[in-house]
Amino acid sequence: MFPHERRGHGAHDKGMGISLADWIEKICAGDRRAVAQAMTLAERRDPAGVEVLRALFQKAGRAYLVGITGAPGAGKSTLLGKLAAEYRRIGRRVGIIAVDPTSPFSGGAILGDRIRMQALANDEGTYIRSMATRGQLGGLAPAARDVALIMDAAGCDVVFIETVGVGQDEVEIARLADATVVLLVPGMGDDVQTFKAGVMEIADLFVINKADLPGAEHVERELNILLSVAPQQDGWTPSIVKTTATTGEGITELCAQLGKFRATAEDSEWGVNRRRQNTRMYLLDLLRQSLFEKVARQQIEEKKIAEYVEAILARRRDPHSIVEEMMERSGVGSGSV
Repeated sequence: MFPHERRGHGAHDKGMGISLADWIEKICAGDRRAVAQAMTLAERRDPAGVEVLRALFQKAGRAYLVGITGAPGAGKSTLLGKLAAEYRRIGRRVGIIAVDPTSPFSGGAILGDRIRMQALANDEGTYIRSMATRGQLGGLAPAARDVALIMDAAGCDVVFIETVGVGQDEVEIARLADATVVLLVPGMGDDVQTFKAGVMEIADLFVINKADLPGAEHVERELNILLSVAPQQDGWTPSIVKTTATTGEGITELCAQLGKFRATAEDSEWGVNRRRQNTRMYLLDLLRQSLFEKVARQQIEEKKIAEYVEAILARRRDPHSIVEEMMERSGVGSGSV
């Protein structure tokens, strides 16, 4: 249902406060209320939100999506606040998607709007959205891509996506972002080697944050050793930037390296292929989600699920055959493909 729309009426009925076309116009003009309402509907997977996303798709595609990831305590929020402020200083409009753990009580983001970003909260050129993971693995919220699209259409030049900070499984950000920044901090020791099987391999840029602490040089040496033996994209070796987010040291250099990577990726075959592969994976993920929701609407009844559970516990049925049965009944089984 569109904002101010009277219940029981269609999107273009008389008596409603705003049409879809007017709403899209407001979003593209940067109307903060319209943008916030669109984000809320997208997170809820409301049909009206899906309609808005369809209409906005052709109007987006200009923003640079930058993922910020790393272990808890690496200083992601503080660094992101300084990074966003630097982009605002040079006249860029900024979007920030801050993904937090899900509250077990409200279902929302535990931390809400980041305290460390409050200096940007009243800036008309900055959109900040806190989102809950809602149980999704990989450190992202389910609607993060949709919210990024809305920010893009609203005129943001760069959209930062800060992951929840859960560790090695936090690699989904590389499938969403144009550039992925991995934060490390002194004192991690052998954790650099531990990380290499996970988030280390998705980095386009490494940031050694809290570089004023002892051990920063050790982390840099370990990274250089790792990069010397790791396979790299043609024409690009991940940069290493030292920062001290609390003082802003190194932020200007980080912005410069992000710009350099963007120019390199846009002009290279591997950059085009990566965008193509990420788009393909997103399309398949969306298809899987839609198929699941179709089966859920048609087949998942608590009473029937309870019967299936008892059949599995008694070893009368196996879960794979049950799922195939549910798919067949919904018309999306192997016989219909």
